[in-house]
Amino acid sequence: MSESKEFTYQDASAHTTKKDLYVVIHDKVYDVSSFVDEHPGGEEVMLDVGGQDATEAFEDVGHSEEAREILAGYEIGTLIRKPGDPVPSPSRPQDSPILSPAPTAGTGIGLYAIIFGVAIAYAIYQYLQTSSQGKQ
Repeated sequence: MSESKEFTYQDASAHTTKKDLYVVIHDKVYDVSSFVDEHPGGEEVMLDVGGQDATEAFEDVGHSEEAREILAGYEIGTLIRKPGDPVPSPSRPQDSPILSPAPTAGTGIGLYAIIFGVAIAYAIYQYLQTSSQGKQ
């Protein structure tokens, strides 16, 4: 995109239908109308944030680097905020994709701990079954 168009929040909020859908993420405006049917989370997720600042919703999901690259292809301009416009909560630094895998790292370790615990319990169960059959 050689020259970025500027949008107000009011401009973006006028585009809320499946065939005409804008979202604002990190003060960039995206026309995601052609992506609604392809979104892995379903069209309802997209329509729920249509015409709004979807920064928090986008970051809360923990989108992959690939998703961020796809999103960049739909950028149509930047948001010019005016007094009174909604402001997203600063849950994450704006340009820090390195931080996006962090929430899943803890989940991954916890998942491995659960799998390991189940495997140990199963091994103990098998051992006790085998030893009790040997005594009969």
